[in-house]
Parts: sequence; structure tokens; C-alpha cells
Amino acid sequence: MINFWKKLPKPFLALAPMDDVTDYVFREIVCRLAKPDVMFSEFTSADGLMFEDNAHGFQKLKFSDTQRPVVAQIWGGNPETITKAASIVEKMGFDGLDINMGCPDRNVMKKHGGAGVIGDYQRAEAVISAMKIGAPSLPISVKTRLGNEKTEMSEWITFLLKQKLDALTVYARKPEQLSKGPTFWKDIGQIVQMKDELSPGTIVVGNGDVKSYSEAIEKHKKYKVDGIMIGRGIFHNPWVFEKNAQFHTRSEYLKALLDHMNLFVETWGRKKNFAILRKFFKIYVKDFNDATTVRDRLMKAINHDEVEKILADIKDQNNPSG
Repeated sequence: MINFWKKLPKPFLALAPMDDVTDYVFREIVCRLAKPDVMFSEFTSADGLMFEDNAHGFQKLKFSDTQRPVVAQIWGGNPETITKAASIVEKMGFDGLDINMGCPDRNVMKKHGGAGVIGDYQRAEAVISAMKIGAPSLPISVKTRLGNEKTEMSEWITFLLKQKLDALTVYARKPEQLSKGPTFWKDIGQIVQMKDELSPGTIVVGNGDVKSYSEAIEKHKKYKVDGIMIGRGIFHNPWVFEKNAQFHTRSEYLKALLDHMNLFVETWGRKKNFAILRKFFKIYVKDFNDATTVRDRLMKAINHDEVEKILADIKDQNNPSG
């Protein structure tokens, strides 16, 4: 299989894997609005994929050709399980496989997953090797953070670069920061320099509080990263990957909401709780005069019909939506 990382433009933009956010439906909507160069699945447990009846786990890995290149992101600390999960991902036809070594969730870390593996070099090496064994035809990547309280960034990143990964994404915070406080993009710049010396073939992706295409370009120019990953920035602007920023009306935002809801119902039916959609309302309903009132009404809706009625009640005044 072709290593798609080598074919990407520089800088390229990627949509971050976010649990219960970047599912199949949301990725489809993002593709329609302004598609990034790379997409990732939701954060998916390798252990969970061992059970064939785990519909939830396999739902997280649903994708379409429209979303390509698309990378499956898994997590876990058991090399044997990782090998099996990697094999499943390869057979599903993904373009790449990523292991999460940065999630600060306590339950994940207790299972030696996510940021729980930072500094645990023996386990980290075993997990990466297991990925390569399970998915020999796929490019292998890691998403991590800037070390932790006990592990220096340079030490941890040096170790990862020596694994000869196809790509390395680094979130510019440490696990104890969660998603708060300052980001340390200077460290990302240092990592690029380390990469040039230790593993020139590894693609480096920077991640952390980037909220626009223009800001992504600035980060590329200043820190020389190959690509920029955007996560929460998509909540500020669903067209965040639009290279030529355009003005979008309230009606465009509300149409995107309606399209999202319709595809959600069409795709999942009763397999997923309709209330999941509520977290997306703030993406589409904001920055116009009656946004707060509309959003409050939407948050009380319990089904497709109620949302449609609320949207039908809104008169489109073509107000700027920011």
C-alpha cells in the first residue's frame, strides 16, 4: 500500500481524532463543508475490538471513501491485543494506523494506554512493534504529548523518533495540563529539528489550539512542521479547513446543522442516542442575534421532528455568523 503521508502537500491539515465527536457522520459533514487533507477515526479501544459483538467499537471505525486518506486511531497497552486490532484495521481498508500515547483520561492511563505509556519505554516499544506486525502494509504513526512530570520531552521524543515512525503528531501540552493552559509550540519546533537529525523520513504534525487556516500556515512557517492538526478549532468554525476563507451566512450554518442531523438519523437510527447531537449545536448556532434562544430550544429537542420544527420557525435574515 502507498504511504499516503509522503504524498501530502506541505503544509497539510488534519482533523484531530476526538472521541464521540469525529464520528463517521461528522467527518462526512466536514468533507462537504471544507475537507482537510487527512482525517482520523474516533479514539478506539484495541481491547474492545476483540469482541465481535462490540458494535460500538466498530461504529467508531466506520468510514467512507470520501474521507480518504483516513487513519484509524486505536489505544491500548497490551501488545498482543494491539497486533490483533492492527490486523482488523488493515483488513478494513484504512490508509493508516495511529496509536494514541497522549490521552490524559485516568481510566485510559490506568490501562497503560494514552499518556499512561509516556516514559514506559519497554511497553511503548512493544506496542509500536505490535502495530507493525499486525498491519505490515499500513504506515504507522503515534499521537503523543510533550513528555510528563517525570519524563522530559527530549527524552521521550528521541525514543519515539528512533522507532522510525511514518508520522508523529505532538500535542503542545503535557498530560497534566489536559486541554488547558499555554501551548508550547517552541517545543514542537525543537522536535522538528530532532526529527531532521534522528529520523528524516518521519512526518511531524503539530497540534494545539490552532483555530484557523491562516494560523496553521503561520505555525508551519515558524516551526517548520510538515502538517498541522486541528481539533477544538472545528467547534469555532466548521469551515476551519477552508483555504480561502469565505463569509458564511446564518442560513448556511443552519443548513449544515440540518444536514448533520439528517445524516445522523439516516446512519445510526436508534443505534445511537439522539442526545449526542446536542454537543454539535454550538458549532452551528452562534454569533447571530437570537443564537442563544435558538440553541436553548434545540437543547430541549428530543428527536428529529422537533429540531426540524425549531429550524423551520427561524426566519433566515442572512445575518453574519462570524
